[in-house]
This record gives sequence, C-alpha cells and structure tokens, in this order.
Amino acid sequence: MIVVTGATGNVGRPLVRALVAAGEQVTAVSRGISAPDVPAGVRYRQGDLAEPEGLKPVLDGADALFLLTSGEWVSTGGDLGGVLEAARAGGVRRVVLLSSQGVGTSRHLPRLEDAVKQASPEWTVLRPGGFDSNAFAWAEPVRTRREVAAPFGDVALPTVDPDDIAEVAAAVLRGAGHGGQTYELTGPSPISPRRQAASIGEALGEPVVFVEQSRAQAREQMLRFMPESVADATLDILGAPTEAEQRVSPDVERILGRPARTFADWAARNVVAFK
Repeated sequence: MIVVTGATGNVGRPLVRALVAAGEQVTAVSRGISAPDVPAGVRYRQGDLAEPEGLKPVLDGADALFLLTSGEWVSTGGDLGGVLEAARAGGVRRVVLLSSQGVGTSRHLPRLEDAVKQASPEWTVLRPGGFDSNAFAWAEPVRTRREVAAPFGDVALPTVDPDDIAEVAAAVLRGAGHGGQTYELTGPSPISPRRQAASIGEALGEPVVFVEQSRAQAREQMLRFMPESVADATLDILGAPTEAEQRVSPDVERILGRPARTFADWAARNVVAFK
C-alpha cells in the first residue's frame, strides 16, 4: 500500500493516477477529498498533516508514503514529527518528500528534509523548481482579455511540468535504488514569462499580450493567496535567480528515460483552462 498525501493537488492527483495505472494499491489523502477526486475503486481518506493522530489508521500497514506540504503550512511552522512517528509505527519504510529547489540553493531551511532523513530508513527527496501549473493563475485574464501580467518578463527559469514530478515520484515510490537520494526536478530548458504567454497563445491559436508588472504590483497580487514570506522569497527567485536556479537538471530524464516535458507541452494539454 502506498499512501499519497496532498492527493487532490497538481502533483498528488496525477501521482495517484500513475500508481493506480501501474497496479499499485493506493490510499489518497487530502483535507477535503471525496470520491470524484480519485479514480474509481481507489481508497481515499480525509486527513491533515497538522493532525497526525488522524493519519495513524491510514498509515498502519502501508509500505510507502508520499509527503506533500503546502507553502502556507511550512511558513506557519508545520512539523512533520508526528506524521513520521505515525508512519514508523505503522511499518512504513519508504518515505518520499516533495521538497523545494530552494532548499538546495539555501533560500529555504532544510528542516523538513532533515526530519524525513532522520526518521525514515529509506528516504528520497524531490526538489522541483517552479511549476508550469503556476500559469493557471493567468487563466482568467487570458480567457477574458487574452492577456498575461507578470513581473520580470524576460528572466528565464526551467519550470517543471507537475505530471513529470508525479511520474518521478511514482518511479521512486515503486522502484529500488532511490533510497538516500535527492533529485532536482526541472523542465528541459529555461523559459521566461513572456515566452510562456506566447506558448499559451500558440496553444489557443490566438495571440496573448504580455504586460510586465512591477515587483510591487506582483507582490500585492500574490499576497491575496500566499503568506508574505513566501511571496517575497518567490519574487526574489523570479527576479534575481542564482545560477543554480537557472540550471537544467538531468534527473527527470535520468529517472524516466525520456526528456522532461516543455512548457509548450503543458500549455497544449491544459489549453481548455485558458479558452
């Protein structure tokens, strides 16, 4: 049995599908999960990392655990200790943590990674950069005005497709040889917000205008849905990335045996959100 937390998100949802397609037994966990959120026949349970006692019945007898935390949960001091204790008591040996590229570049503290490494006999850490799916934030202005507004229009980063993250996670959860490894997950090449907007336009078959925001304008918008510390750290990366943050990692291709998907691939698969 493989337990997937954050099972209704951009990574958790395709991860559950990938594991089920591979013939694995899966328990999908999320705070508000319900039957329509999972493939037919998949076991699902409502649960919260902040309430580890409630996760004990889910983890009992499981072989592996995928841990996905939110930026808000991390920024408010979320602690994995209770969850990892429940996993250990339930017999879980393999734990895969979805961390962040920011840990490797020292923008974020490694406390969650350290907790997993200390608690799990067979841990793996995945460190993705920015998600292609962050572009969903542009869906409404693209639908209504064929417009994308973002800061730092020509700063390019190798954003990664969440489906690639999910496929890597599935391979690591199911396969041998990944214990004690940390994988950096990026797309195949850096891409700027201006080029992302153009890719969405190409998927739609209509031009999308790019409007460059100031940092202050972007920050004001981001504070509507993320903590101040997360917004500031994100803007630092978007505006002045380090060499490491702009570097393309080979790990997706190394694990999956194929190149990482491009942003244009992601836009084409998700074009309905922008119509």
